[in-house]
Amino acid sequence: MNSAVIHSITKMAPTILQLNDVRVRFPVSNDWLGRPRGYAHALNGIDLQVRAGETLGIVGESGCGKSTLAQLLMGLVPPSSGELNWASRSGGEGSRNVQIVFQDPQSSLDPRLPIWKIITEPLYARGHASRAYMREVAARVAAQVGIRPEYLDRFPHQFSGGQRQRIAIARALSSDPDIIVLDEPTSALDISVQAQILNLLAELQSARNLTYILISHNVSVVRHMADRVAVMYLGQIVELGSAAQVLDQPRHPYTRLLLEAVPRLGVPLHAEQVAAPTELPGNRLLPSGCFFRERCSLCTVGCEKPQVLLGDEQQRVRCHLQS
Repeated sequence: MNSAVIHSITKMAPTILQLNDVRVRFPVSNDWLGRPRGYAHALNGIDLQVRAGETLGIVGESGCGKSTLAQLLMGLVPPSSGELNWASRSGGEGSRNVQIVFQDPQSSLDPRLPIWKIITEPLYARGHASRAYMREVAARVAAQVGIRPEYLDRFPHQFSGGQRQRIAIARALSSDPDIIVLDEPTSALDISVQAQILNLLAELQSARNLTYILISHNVSVVRHMADRVAVMYLGQIVELGSAAQVLDQPRHPYTRLLLEAVPRLGVPLHAEQVAAPTELPGNRLLPSGCFFRERCSLCTVGCEKPQVLLGDEQQRVRCHLQS
C-alpha cells in the first residue's frame, strides 16, 4: 500500500485524542518560602490530533520535549495549561488507556516476576485479580507476539533481548489500549532483530487496528513505520504532515537541518552538520518570536513575531516564510 493511500485512510479515521495548546512546565528551584524561582518550559503550545489506527511519528533532537509529551499522554505529568480531549474507539467520552513500550526491554521488565505476571501487569493495575483470567490473557497475547505458552513461567533473564521486547509488547497489548507509545522500541536491539520487531508491530497494528505514537531518532524507522510525522523543536511542533511529505519534501528549515544531519553512504559529513543539531537553546527563558530564528539562515523581519502552524491537512509548518 503506497503512502498516499495510507494517508487517505488515516485522514478518514476518527480522532481519539485531541491536544489543544497544551503546555507543561516544571519548577527548577524554590525560594525560602517554597515558591518557584523559575521554570523549565518543556511543552509550549502543542496542538495535535491522534487518529485511530495510525502511526504518528515524533522526531526531534534531544531536549525538544518528546519524552515529556510521552509522559503527558501516559498521565505521568499533568498539563500546566491547555486541554487533552479523549474519546474511546466506540465514540464515548473520557476513555484513557495508554500503554508504552520502552527503549530498553531489560530494564523495563521486573526481574522478580515470571513473564505471565509481567504481561498482565496492566490488567492487575486496572483491578483484575483472577489468576486464571490473567494467565489466559497472558497465553493469548504471548502467542500473538511469538512467545510460546510453555515459557510463561520463565523469568526475563532467560530470554534474549528481542524476546524481552516481545514480552514488553505483549504487556502493552494485554489491556487492549487505545494508544501505544513506542519509545525508541528498537534502538537497544541488534540490527538483525530490529526488522523482526518492526514487522511484528506492523502485523499487530493491521490485525488489531492499533494506534501507535512512535518516538525515535532513527529517521529510517520513522519512514518505515509512520503515517504522519510531527517534528518538535523546543517544546513546539514546527512541522506536521504525512511521512512522505515531511521526510521527502521538508518545508521548515529545522526539519531540513535535522534530515541533512543524518549520515548517508558516500556523502561526507561536514563539521557544521555535526555541530548545528547540538545547539538547542535552554528552555528556562524561551526565545521571543520564532523559537528557531537564532539558528535559521532564512531569518527575516517577520520572524520576531510568534509563529503558528500554517498550511493544509497534508503538511503544516510553523514558519511564515512557508505559508
